[in-house]
Amino acid sequence: MKVTYTGIRHELPPKIQQKLDVKFAKLSKLLDGRGEREAHVIVSQERHLYRAEITVRFYDHPLVGIGSDADLFNALSSAVTKLEGQAVKARAKWRVKHRHKDAPNKTAAAAGANPGGANPGSQNPTGKRVFRVNSLDLRKPMTLDEALLEMDHTRDYLAYHDAEREGLSVLVRRRDGHFDLIES
Repeated sequence: MKVTYTGIRHELPPKIQQKLDVKFAKLSKLLDGRGEREAHVIVSQERHLYRAEITVRFYDHPLVGIGSDADLFNALSSAVTKLEGQAVKARAKWRVKHRHKDAPNKTAAAAGANPGGANPGSQNPTGKRVFRVNSLDLRKPMTLDEALLEMDHTRDYLAYHDAEREGLSVLVRRRDGHFDLIES
């Protein structure tokens, strides 16, 4: 990885430079081994505090890691660590996006191979369809009162983690306007 430094008034000691080179080599491996990557390091100093900003381009998106500390090496190290986290996240997003790109074609081919035209079990004999809901938003445990406040007029149900019982509960709106509470 080609690293350019801006704002450093003097050369870094060899031991510190070697440690930073190891960190940048690890970052380079994370960002795909193909091609030479460029990292631009900007260091600014304000009184006793060093601020390091590292910018790397990854698939036409800038990844920026910022670190600050009283010690120059610690500031650079924290910026590289933050940049590594961003690189892992961006790489995972890129992989997931491109890995599942042709998934609809596979399901269409599987449906074409099935003479019934549908997956067995997705429809029951009466012809009714079952929709599986996997988007339970279990952010934080809440009480029944908080769940009632959370339900708005557009929702028919709310699944939440009950703070009092420490279990999963589902609050369902009835047709008459009242609610049913299902506890598991």
